[in-house]
Amino acid sequence: MVKGMMFTHAITRKPGTDFASGLTSSKLGPPDYQLMIEQHTAYVNTLTLLGLAVIELEPLPGYPDAYFVEDTAIVTPDVAVITRPGARSRRGEEKTIEPVLAQYRRVERIHAPGSVDGGDVLAMEGHFLIGISHRTNKQGAQQLGRILEKYGNTWSSVPVKAGLHLKSSINYLGNNTILVTREFSDLSLPEGYEKIMVDDGDEYAANTLALNGTIIMPAGFPKTRKKLDEAGYEIIELDVSETRKMDGGLTCMSLRF
Repeated sequence: MVKGMMFTHAITRKPGTDFASGLTSSKLGPPDYQLMIEQHTAYVNTLTLLGLAVIELEPLPGYPDAYFVEDTAIVTPDVAVITRPGARSRRGEEKTIEPVLAQYRRVERIHAPGSVDGGDVLAMEGHFLIGISHRTNKQGAQQLGRILEKYGNTWSSVPVKAGLHLKSSINYLGNNTILVTREFSDLSLPEGYEKIMVDDGDEYAANTLALNGTIIMPAGFPKTRKKLDEAGYEIIELDVSETRKMDGGLTCMSLRF
């Protein structure tokens, strides 16, 4: 059984018809909206299968990136921290998430000039890695760190050397194990933690999602799948080809708590 990463709820948002108008650096072409809807449905069904009560929000007009709900908050067992997204075009998304989370957690907020995207924040039991990236600045990381400390957590900052967000390249699998790309192979971890490194060319597979004893990973990466199988993890593969075209991945498609 995988230790850690146990959740009861998830927030998702349906992709809007303007999904392809969002921010992206991908060279994979525009997403197919109908296929995006099918992949979203499979994702939500998988969360439900793993025992999560899914709160599915409607599309947010004028915010094509709002589908990536994870960037709007960091949720711990004690507090929901509402972020201040690093991309100006995304500021406002977080206001629609706050009233939902306020039903389950006390709320704190990141304030200007700080900026934080949830995709830059990796929870490892009671320790948090906060990536300093184009979307999360030092002021935001320090604000978030102080809030986390108030509730008994520890944290450290990590420069994001590759990928849009920290979790584009590093994710926690439970069992004190991190899945990581070669660019972050020298990452300093707390004592007792281990790394599984994805092969060159499999970098996208680093964005996996550990939920309730199961690893959800993107389909199409047999080398990484083999490593996770050999490590003893239960695995579900999902096709997220259309999300990938918008610089997204499995972790950013939901908020788990």
